[in-house]
Amino acid sequence: MKLFTAISLTGIGLLLPSILHADLIGESPRLNPAVRITQNEISQGQLSLDDIREAGLFIFSTPFNRYDGYGDGPHDLSEPDNNTPTGGNRPTLQGNNTFLRINGLDAQNCLECHTIVSNRTIPATLGIGGGGGFGTSVLFRPVNIDVIDENFDGIAEFNGRLINPVFLFGAGGIELVGREMTLELQIQKQYALDNPGTRVELETKSVNFGTIIADENGNLDTGNIEGIEHDLVVRPFGRKGDNASVREFDITALAFHMGMQASEGFGGETADADNDGVVNEITVGDLSALSIFITTLERPLEVDSRENRDGRELFSDIGCAGCHRSNMVTERRTLPYKLTGSAETPFEDTFYEVDLTKHPTYFRATRSGGIEVPMFSDLKRHDMGEGLAETAFFQTEQQNREFITARLWGVADTAPYLHDGRAHTLAEAIFLHDSPGSEASAAAQNFIDLSEDNQNKVLKFLMSLRMPENPVDDLVDAR
Repeated sequence: MKLFTAISLTGIGLLLPSILHADLIGESPRLNPAVRITQNEISQGQLSLDDIREAGLFIFSTPFNRYDGYGDGPHDLSEPDNNTPTGGNRPTLQGNNTFLRINGLDAQNCLECHTIVSNRTIPATLGIGGGGGFGTSVLFRPVNIDVIDENFDGIAEFNGRLINPVFLFGAGGIELVGREMTLELQIQKQYALDNPGTRVELETKSVNFGTIIADENGNLDTGNIEGIEHDLVVRPFGRKGDNASVREFDITALAFHMGMQASEGFGGETADADNDGVVNEITVGDLSALSIFITTLERPLEVDSRENRDGRELFSDIGCAGCHRSNMVTERRTLPYKLTGSAETPFEDTFYEVDLTKHPTYFRATRSGGIEVPMFSDLKRHDMGEGLAETAFFQTEQQNREFITARLWGVADTAPYLHDGRAHTLAEAIFLHDSPGSEASAAAQNFIDLSEDNQNKVLKFLMSLRMPENPVDDLVDAR
């Protein structure tokens, strides 16, 4: 087996205890090679969808250890500590050589932060693919936390990001919507390039992202783009809308939280970017299995009733549906999978596809050949004002104020609310939308101006948006 060398605080070579006792029970990788699958097996159709899902569940729920590649490896005192999301050479808390908690190295698997299917029930309903309570929130890249309140103003200054984990259900439909929106925006960009001097409206699925205009030299004026990066790629995942696919998100999350580096994102199968002595920690096949598992998780549900329909109508009337679009419709039913590459070509170079109208996702099919994705989001970033702004040192003021529209399907079960979990109730979350400079202020004020009876109709409607019941039970029960 490989020899791992750790460096102590005094610079003396030291073997980690787990390596010294490599012949003892438990001193081996937790990732069982017999359960892992290869990219060729997936792309060549040698496995059923359920076989792939089970392999993905295995990656999702295995508590990784050092033999798997957990962590950043020996701390190199000759190099500065790393403060990037993908890690490598991060310090550990009190020199424990394992966990950091602040800026990652804060979990051993995905399941730790994605287990609450419903906080509406007491005790909470637990399951695979849910969200996380405040105790699992991510402390992302801070370099200063003023826990002693030096200014004595009741504010513990924090210059990173505080991120409450969201649930993963319905991810396949979300990704398909995002890809189709990206494709249409790329077509509009090309039209602008082909027609210099013509201002082109950027609109897809009734969501407006501003305008662009090109000059005779092929230069694009992107100054009027709104709620999206200038490359016009819709990125549905992450509170800031910064990942175009689940696969892309997984690469960063695995490295940040666990120091588990996917070969696809860290130099290939022979690279050891975090210097921990383990290469190919997450293989291309592992990553495909994980992303397919997550994107085939069940979708959230809506409990229909006359009262809930009245609340839905009020929700729209007061302006909430302007950003929380109740339903997105796709042109196709199958979600294709591709390796991370150019997000601007979302349907090229694919290796696998899943029909989202079938087991296990069961999205509702449309007569035109697509699916309905009732996620209550426009997948666009919006300015949420001063009150909800973050204070991350590595973001601009605009970036600190902007968030992608939260998806409301399943919201009845997902307290606490907002990006950092500051709102305990739905009403509180709505009130906090009314903040100086917030694009949602008018809608929030309209809710505040409703009678208490009508406010409750809106809240009851939101409480009808539920998580799926018994997610992944077909895989778990089969074990």
